[in-house]
Amino acid sequence: MASIFTRIVNGEIPSHKVAETANCLAFLDVFPLAQGHVLVIPKQETDLIFDLDTELYSELHLFAREVAKAVKKVIPCRKVGMAVIGLEVPHAHIHLVPLNEINDINFTREKLKPSPEELAETARKISEAFLAG
Repeated sequence: MASIFTRIVNGEIPSHKVAETANCLAFLDVFPLAQGHVLVIPKQETDLIFDLDTELYSELHLFAREVAKAVKKVIPCRKVGMAVIGLEVPHAHIHLVPLNEINDINFTREKLKPSPEELAETARKISEAFLAG
């Protein structure tokens, strides 16, 4: 059975996409730790990030770097943190989380509950910043 992220890649489940390449996709986490929390995935379904071939692994991280720069441009934060946890969805993914303090990337804390409109507006701003380079 396809992972929820594969279903997003295939257009079966809607997402708030912020950037995309032929092999990678970035979209907002719908239960974010902070406004602008983005998930960056390879379109190829692979459970473990370290099982990606070297080329795709590198491409994913370079793509995540560019997405993180776009997040930093539009979300007030000191830094954008990166985490690879991989327990909640069996599809390799990178979390990009805007940070002002260390606890902002604590995955055990209560998640935000933004409205669909708030998610759409945040995605639009990050996408525009990504495209502007």
